Amino acid sequence: MRVNPNPLPDLLSALSQNEKQINNDLQQVASGQRVRVPSDDPAAAAGLVRNADQTSEVDQFQRSLSSISGEVQNADSALSSVVTALQRAISLGVQGANGTQNASGRAAIANEVQGILSQLVSLANLSYQGNFVFAGTATQTAPYVLDAASPSGVRYVGNDGVNSVTLGDHFAAKTNLPGSQLFSAPGTDVFQALQNLVTGLQSGTGIDTAIDQVSAAYEHINGQRVFYGNTSNQLSSQSKYLNSETVQLAQQQNTLGGADLTRVLSDLVNQQTSREATLAAMARTQQSNLFDYLK
Repeated sequence: MRVNPNPLPDLLSALSQNEKQINNDLQQVASGQRVRVPSDDPAAAAGLVRNADQTSEVDQFQRSLSSISGEVQNADSALSSVVTALQRAISLGVQGANGTQNASGRAAIANEVQGILSQLVSLANLSYQGNFVFAGTATQTAPYVLDAASPSGVRYVGNDGVNSVTLGDHFAAKTNLPGSQLFSAPGTDVFQALQNLVTGLQSGTGIDTAIDQVSAAYEHINGQRVFYGNTSNQLSSQSKYLNSETVQLAQQQNTLGGADLTRVLSDLVNQQTSREATLAAMARTQQSNLFDYLK
């Protein structure tokens, strides 16, 4: 067997490799990642890029869903308040239709109904994060304005559009109903019904007819709330799906680029042991070379 008379270059090369692997192991332990640059594993790096794109897309869907969920919940809460107000208006109408009420009593009741009408204008102009919820797709403008020329004293200036947003692959949700479908629908115009009730109470005639109109508006609004309930349920289901997808993508990311810490730590110990052995061999070699020189 031929003995290498000058092993020092080989030992230095081995030591360099030890140091490189030790540094790599330490970086993996610190970061928890096996793939930090594409050259570490080109195939895994390409998979991580795709994973990052998908994760970013899912994150955007989740942020949009959170905002839309808030809008839907606020819209449904507003309609709940509308329903409660209309119930009060019906009760006041029945009270005003009582034959024992005099003109002064009916006038006081009419003032309260007028207040309810004003309250409903405010609710119909609900805004969320800078957008008017019941304006159709014309979300930058309040949908209802006071207009003395209108029979109801209120005019709709929104449109009939319905907003829709994509919240995942193959999933899009309608997020609103326009005021023209909710508050100003033909035959169930909330503001016209309330104005007719105010007029009836003030004049003492047509109160019963106005009560029926308010009741019809109440039933219509209550029925339209189903849309928001269904939308809220759909958004909740999609949120669970997106959360599950986030977990799967995180697991995939770890599989592609995560460090196997058990293996890395074991390799680190072996590399450090090998390094110490190499240093010891280098020390013996240097001593041997010194003795040869002295001879």
